[in-house]
Amino acid sequence: MIVVTFFNHVGGAGKSSLTRDVGHTFGTWGLRTLLIDLDPQANLSSWLGVRGVPLERTVHDTAVDDRPLPQPYPVYGVDLIPSSIGLALAEARVLGVTGAQMHLRTHLQDLKDHYDVVLIDSPPSLGQLSVLGAIAADHLVVPVPTREKGINGIEGVLHALKSYRKLNPTLSVALFIPTLYDRRQLHDKEAYTSMEQQLSPLASPMPYRAATWNDSTSAQQPVGVYAAGSEAHQHVLTAAREIAQAIGLKIGVPRG
Repeated sequence: MIVVTFFNHVGGAGKSSLTRDVGHTFGTWGLRTLLIDLDPQANLSSWLGVRGVPLERTVHDTAVDDRPLPQPYPVYGVDLIPSSIGLALAEARVLGVTGAQMHLRTHLQDLKDHYDVVLIDSPPSLGQLSVLGAIAADHLVVPVPTREKGINGIEGVLHALKSYRKLNPTLSVALFIPTLYDRRQLHDKEAYTSMEQQLSPLASPMPYRAATWNDSTSAQQPVGVYAAGSEAHQHVLTAAREIAQAIGLKIGVPRG
């Protein structure tokens, strides 16, 4: 079982959509896949049609009370441990619990025979929930918008990684993924060139297909379900293959 956290303290980087769409792709490839939503905004959960869940079906009790992870929800061929606004309570509560930052990592080990890959969507912050997700991971995947804020946020990501390695010495960035890329815009081209010079390993840029992503989100479906075979779906497949290669994940046989 390989655990990957989509991480960036910069908001709007594409963490939730990548977690959803790459996770669904892994599921169609025959991989036993678990998604975990650590963001109290619960975008990943709602974008998969899971809303209004009780707090005990989130990671709250695992984070705060060191309890086993809850039963996940089956959605589109993968499993999901969702989030809710109540999960924000964990931010303050784990500060007073010795070793709480390791709780998610510890209890994920109980599932190592049940899943091939776990994808965690972390909040756009450097708070305790983000720490929880990073410490639980074998690898970080860092979406970076091809915008000035994306370039400026890289330093914070690398600083956080250095800090997290004190508790998880083997933690690494498996891949930086340029997101929201518009090759028609000079600024995007310049930002991508800057990323090529600064970041390694760097994935292929992921163009922003606003209509497809917005419509699939409204439909509460992965892009691979809502717009299978579309240009946006092809970019998702490319990202999934590059992530799988970067983390050493063996791809199974696609399901029909």
